[in-house]
Amino acid sequence: MGKKSRTSRRSSRAVSSSATPSKPNGITTTVRPFERDFSPDYAPVIMDLKRIGVLAGTFFVLLVVLSFFLK
Repeated sequence: MGKKSRTSRRSSRAVSSSATPSKPNGITTTVRPFERDFSPDYAPVIMDLKRIGVLAGTFFVLLVVLSFFLK
């Protein structure tokens, strides 16, 4: 299948933009107000990050100690 030429893409854009129907009278759109009360609870995430940090530090110290015994 060959590539479409630029003129065919431009003509399809022009047709689609002019063929879009206008909004019906019975439908209204409402904009949701900005929620200022958004306060996520990151306590479980912070606990997990602390646990990961402790484990990483423990393994790093363990590797350093093992390197002295293996030499």
